[in-house]
Amino acid sequence: MEISKQQYEYSLNRIEELLPLVTDETPADDRNAVELAIVSDVVEEYEKLHYPIERPTIGELISLSIEEKGMTQKQLARELGISPSRVNDYISGRAEPTLRIARAICIVLGIAPAAMLGL
Repeated sequence: MEISKQQYEYSLNRIEELLPLVTDETPADDRNAVELAIVSDVVEEYEKLHYPIERPTIGELISLSIEEKGMTQKQLARELGISPSRVNDYISGRAEPTLRIARAICIVLGIAPAAMLGL
């Protein structure tokens, strides 16, 4: 069944109304908790179809992870034993890391190997 934009917008509004009424202590069979689960599913399905989230590139993964760790490209380069310009090449998409370097990036930045491989 195709979810209409009107159903999606109704569901978004209903979620906002229900959130204050449902807590972690609310029983799963509570009327509000059940309705919240249903309208959340409607929103999720609509957004998957109309607002798909693309997988991040290797460069985006590295850049976001560097930022989350509070590191600089220069610090990452030092940890990996490569030049800062090489790290910049990976981030900009001008080059892809070798398997050995990709593994080291995953370890240093805490990136899941599957994410690095685009899985």
